[in-house]
Amino acid sequence: MSLFASLREAPAPDVAVEFASNRVSAASLETRGGQPVVAAHAAEPLPDLALVPSLTAANLHDRAAVAGALARVLERVGAPRRIGLVVPDVVAKVSLVRFEQVPTRAQDLEQLIRWQVKKTAPFTIEEAQISYVRGLQAGGGHEFIVALARRSVIEEYEAICAEAGAYAGLVDLATFNVINSVLAAPGVPDADWLLVNVAVDYASIAIMRGRSMIFFRNRGADADGTLADLVHQTAMYYEDRLSGAGFARVILAGAAGTGAQPAADVDEVRRSIGERLTTAVEMVDPRAAAALTDRITAAPTLLDTLAPLVGLLLRDRDQAVV
Repeated sequence: MSLFASLREAPAPDVAVEFASNRVSAASLETRGGQPVVAAHAAEPLPDLALVPSLTAANLHDRAAVAGALARVLERVGAPRRIGLVVPDVVAKVSLVRFEQVPTRAQDLEQLIRWQVKKTAPFTIEEAQISYVRGLQAGGGHEFIVALARRSVIEEYEAICAEAGAYAGLVDLATFNVINSVLAAPGVPDADWLLVNVAVDYASIAIMRGRSMIFFRNRGADADGTLADLVHQTAMYYEDRLSGAGFARVILAGAAGTGAQPAADVDEVRRSIGERLTTAVEMVDPRAAAALTDRITAAPTLLDTLAPLVGLLLRDRDQAVV
């Protein structure tokens, strides 16, 4: 079973594993007193260019290094047989597709979505793995969040896990699961909120209307302009095209977990985004969804690393919608 489409029918995995360009990480959860708790977590750094996320090309450039890091991480979280995978956002093209009329048969809807995304796919539709979930319903139409990936890229990640003795029954994107970690916690606003997720080689922005995604954008780290500029452009689009009335929350994730920015730089990113939006920016904290029992405090790097892992492991709860 592969990317996105059948995730909700799959059994919940024992462990979540994330592949990023700078590390492999994993976490498992258990229930104590009726509440989820992080039972184990581990992370291993990767050499530069060992893993280079790409939508169209091979991602694993130093397979031995990635396999070694994965094996060490899996050993530290109990050598699981079933896992869920979190992969970089840039391995998929995410679109929000709107239809005024939605076919009643699932097969017809899938064909309509495939026809729609085929127009902008960077490879043949026969090479693609496509998944979608329902988004916001408003104004007589219905939106769908559609993810398109090259099947061979997803199979790279699945295969290296299989060689380590772990079956990947779930594969999903990093930012989607940071969102899920927020949705799994109490206090999600019914109003609009913004998530900025930063990785070593890309940044993604999602706008949520309550529990429904209404905007998603991803850009490479080598793009022109600063992250604050991108956030400002997104805010302008939000006000002009999405009837935006302001953000109830603004959450920054990943900036500490990249390992590339000292704390002062992370604070500067947070400050500049807050100034552009005239809103306080909070750092993501998955402890609101799953507690850490082995420590009173946790470094921002650990919280950034855990957020997508916790989100994937809690995504089958009613709160998780992407």
